[in-house]
Amino acid sequence: MGKFQQVSLGSVVLDRQHDGGRNFNLWSTCRRKIIDTMRCGGGGYRYRHTVHSPVPVIPSCRSDVSKLNNNNNNNKAKINNNSNNNKRSEKLSELLKMSQMMEEEEEAVKKKVEALEELKRVVKWLQFGGNDDVLVGAKAVRRLAKDDAEARMTLALLGAIPPLIAMLDSGDLEFQVAGLYAVLNIGIGNDTNKAAIVKAGAVHKMLDLIKSSNEGSAKPDLCSAIVANFLGLTALDSNKPIIGSSGAVSFLVKTLMSSARGGVDSQVVQDCFRALYNLSILPSNVSPMIEIDGFVLFLLTTLGDMEVSDRILSILSNVVSTPEGRKAVSSVRDSFQIMADVLSWTDSPTCQEKATYILMVMAHKSYRDRQVMIESGVTSTLLELTLLGSTLAQKRASRILEILRIDKGKQVSETFVGSSGANVSAPQCGYVDSRLVGSTDPPKDSEDDTMMSDESKAIKHLVQQSLHSNMRRMAKRANLPQDFVPSEHFRSLTSMSTSKSLPF
Repeated sequence: MGKFQQVSLGSVVLDRQHDGGRNFNLWSTCRRKIIDTMRCGGGGYRYRHTVHSPVPVIPSCRSDVSKLNNNNNNNKAKINNNSNNNKRSEKLSELLKMSQMMEEEEEAVKKKVEALEELKRVVKWLQFGGNDDVLVGAKAVRRLAKDDAEARMTLALLGAIPPLIAMLDSGDLEFQVAGLYAVLNIGIGNDTNKAAIVKAGAVHKMLDLIKSSNEGSAKPDLCSAIVANFLGLTALDSNKPIIGSSGAVSFLVKTLMSSARGGVDSQVVQDCFRALYNLSILPSNVSPMIEIDGFVLFLLTTLGDMEVSDRILSILSNVVSTPEGRKAVSSVRDSFQIMADVLSWTDSPTCQEKATYILMVMAHKSYRDRQVMIESGVTSTLLELTLLGSTLAQKRASRILEILRIDKGKQVSETFVGSSGANVSAPQCGYVDSRLVGSTDPPKDSEDDTMMSDESKAIKHLVQQSLHSNMRRMAKRANLPQDFVPSEHFRSLTSMSTSKSLPF
């Protein structure tokens, strides 16, 4: 029994007595494998080994974990390398940009230094050079200051204005014209330079130059250069009283009138209009303008030219701001008819607005002007403007009509009181039909017309005329037939209209 047990156990476990060391080693090996298998989540009987099925090779979990760790480490290393490479490339690009910006700044500084050296050289030619150098320097100033605001300021600081003004004393026309255009470009858009030019005596030197110049083919060039300078200098408010009191207004007005009638370059005409407008902003400069014989008449008669009408109306708007200017405008024959023609320029709302402003100021300030406006028939045009003009023109036209209506009411009441000889509360009629006594029927239109005053008849006729004219315009806009005639109902409405229905 003991021997059989020993043999059966030996087939599985081995005999400890005969081979104790080898049995211990085998047991420890099996235990280690069992533990490793359990750690990996498997059981001892996960795989069933048969003779016909091969035994699968199970890699150890430790080797898989180590491989995963190695892969993760490699990926992290690659990511770190990529991020480092990106950071390096960003730093390199930043360095390249900084170096490029530094190069550009150095190039800009270099150009500024070169430009400053050129400006210094030009001013040195003007101050200490001979005749040829001065002429070349003036032309260079004109070229450099034309489109560069910084160059204008730098040239003035370097002292270029006094030698350029001194060139006007030269007897050579080329020197004078070159100096004028150089001064003109230095003053563009720079109020400090404009004040310095006037302070250096440029205004009086230019006027003396005109007086001393001889008639010839070169004079128009000289005049155009002087007019252009006056245009630039009058843009500064502090220069307006100096230029206005120097006699420049007379020169500009005469140049304008002669140039417009003689067909001279339109640029000279435009510059004269703009310079006179700048001067007319100051009320003290209006008197020298209107004192020149025929200037106001010239402005009113030139209103038909659409190229300069806007400038003319701007000047007249400043002229009528003074009592002398309003008197000068109203003294011109047919001045209000001319303004009424301007009000009909539907394609130029700006001119309509300025014309209504002139009429509004004159109607508000003068009773005599209001009477002339009523007699000239400007009221019908104002009525049309209240319906068809721009928003501002409608408001101004309504204001003028309100002033004229109030004045008409005063005139009618005064006339009635003076004719009746006594104060009464209601108008008295000189004729009353006996058939109307005790009758409640309204009088007929003919009897209404007989009892209406001349003023009421005129207003009624004016309203009817305006309404018919507006109907024709609306029919034209609606593309109705040209022979469109208002209905009898509309005619009855217009015949019953009075001044109370006017859109004041």
